[in-house]
Amino acid sequence: MFYVKEQLNDAMEVSIEINDENVFCRCPSCGSEVQVDLAEVFADGDGDLFGTSVLCDSCSRKMMGGKSCGCELV
Repeated sequence: MFYVKEQLNDAMEVSIEINDENVFCRCPSCGSEVQVDLAEVFADGDGDLFGTSVLCDSCSRKMMGGKSCGCELV
């Protein structure tokens, strides 16, 4: 199990399991919230958390010239 951990103050720490339902990012184009399946993002084995962006559906379609490719990764 992977999880994120954040120290809220001297007395309180929060740990949250990372799963396919609780990972989100902001679209680098419009800033809207995008739910991310990390297994899908890194399926090709050639990604990293800091250098990967995920577009929202709308911006992805705009970038593809209105066509749907079935992927949202940049």
